[in-house]
Amino acid sequence: MSDSTITEASLKAALTERLNAVHVEVTDMSGGCGQSFTSLIVSPQFAGQNSLKRHRAVNAALKDEIASIHAWSAKCQTPEEWEREKAKNNGEDHPPLDGTVGGHVQGVDA
Repeated sequence: MSDSTITEASLKAALTERLNAVHVEVTDMSGGCGQSFTSLIVSPQFAGQNSLKRHRAVNAALKDEIASIHAWSAKCQTPEEWEREKAKNNGEDHPPLDGTVGGHVQGVDA
């Protein structure tokens, strides 16, 4: 990646294009500095793949971008899995936000 600025939008565009994703959500959990991201990626390419293979595909698709950031997590689903989960959660689904406050990592007071 020639531009060193990694953003939610640039990651979303890359994932959509490189994985033929039908739905992508990316959240910058670092408060805007572009160093920690979580994502939800829905792609038919994940059909028949276990979790490890899905994450390897995502990491390969974002090889250059991931090398430039501090933390990355991804939730990978097929369109069918995504629809089932949305139905189970009253239409809501989003990237994992564990360990955050409102989707942002907070600093530690020393």
